[in-house]
Amino acid sequence: MNTFGRRSNTWSARTNRVLDLHRPLGSTALFRSTRYSFVANHSRITRIQRGLGEKAAKHSSDIYSSPDTQGTDKIASGGASSTRSSTPPDSPGFLSISAEFRSAPAMGELGALQSIVYHRGSLRLLDQRKLPLEVDYIDVKCSRDGWNAIRDMVVRGAPAIAIAAALALAVEVSGLEDFTGTPAEAAAFVSEKLEYLVSSRPTAVNLSDAATKLRSLVSRTAETEKDAKAIFQAYIDAAETMLVDDVSDNKAIGSHGAEFLKQKLEVSKDISVLTHCNTGSLATAGYGTALGVIRALHSGGILEKAFCTETRPFNQGSRLTAFELVHDKVPATLIADSAAAALMKSGCIQAVIVGADRIAANGDTANKIGTYNLAISAKHHGVQFYVAAPITSIDLSLPSGEQIVIEERSPNELLNSEGGLGKQVAASGISVWNPAFDVTPANLITAIITEKGVITKSDADETFNIKDFIQSAKLRSILYLREDRRVLLE
Repeated sequence: MNTFGRRSNTWSARTNRVLDLHRPLGSTALFRSTRYSFVANHSRITRIQRGLGEKAAKHSSDIYSSPDTQGTDKIASGGASSTRSSTPPDSPGFLSISAEFRSAPAMGELGALQSIVYHRGSLRLLDQRKLPLEVDYIDVKCSRDGWNAIRDMVVRGAPAIAIAAALALAVEVSGLEDFTGTPAEAAAFVSEKLEYLVSSRPTAVNLSDAATKLRSLVSRTAETEKDAKAIFQAYIDAAETMLVDDVSDNKAIGSHGAEFLKQKLEVSKDISVLTHCNTGSLATAGYGTALGVIRALHSGGILEKAFCTETRPFNQGSRLTAFELVHDKVPATLIADSAAAALMKSGCIQAVIVGADRIAANGDTANKIGTYNLAISAKHHGVQFYVAAPITSIDLSLPSGEQIVIEERSPNELLNSEGGLGKQVAASGISVWNPAFDVTPANLITAIITEKGVITKSDADETFNIKDFIQSAKLRSILYLREDRRVLLE
């Protein structure tokens, strides 16, 4: 049966629902990118916002504030067609209707490095190809810059890709002061740009899911608005909401996952886990998915050690995950990809936790190449295997993983060091097969951890019923929202 996290598991859950009513609104709709969409009564929402009071303002300020973060001036050639910047990101402040939108800290922790630095009209992305040796920010001024940054792996990770794409277009439309078209033409402009952005990385469903919802939003808005600028404003508000929501969703994933592992493994401390690729703050807007579970285990005092693979050929594990674990002072050990089976045989880990770029309706999961290997080894050695991802990574339109399109990347990533950026390391003339992802069958997955709770298999046939889980989660969210409105209006 499906397991939902208790409503009282995290203090932030209720506060985030309050914040949902206090975020920038489009003219006719409040866009909920990671949960659901609904038409909002603007005047009623405004009355609710006025009743939030100082306590809610203080809570939200605590969540979305952090000190300035320095970036070093180490600029290299290549990459996205945009300019570089090492200017320190400004400190994010309290998000309100009256104030200009300011981003949540990308790592979700005080003093942490920000991978996505956004203010209305400005977007900078941390060039993750340079980590861990260089901290280099790239200015993204339009959708073309965003497409290049995503395709060239400046930004990667399914949630971060979706957010970066949406914000890149938000920056572009914020500068269209001289746009003279109709609302319908504005909506068509946005839709065309979103379709273009989706082509940058086709496997990650979060990007196409966000694009679909954003296209729907601007289309609905164009039906009622008479000014094209209102279309752009509604889009900008929605894209900004995606950024804030991702951090709170990831923390919920971490909380649900840590509690579930603790119960499933029947231990109260000394849990060691293995993770693959990078699923942390650098792959999301902050905190992380699979790495968010590890962070929650560590903060709860029950993590003995985290192991991370190097994740060839782009080395997201050794360059990025190891970087985050060291930064957070989490006890961790790096292993070669080929050492994973030996590690499991040694009995040093109890679970494997990975992220997902796309999850089919039956639970088959596309993730970074090498994930399938880990799942097979885990099954053989009796090690539990978990997928941690937001609901937006689930694609109910695909009955199984057989329909997932797998991206193949440049042969240079295997032929040259540093993920294709360094010197040649392979024999000239050798052919290359370089899929970016593989698909892990659902029968190898213990459970799927989401921001709405943990999806488990039915006792009868050991299969996931993901569709029912999502429907129940949507209903529960609507009921919670109605209750919060009732409380605030009283």
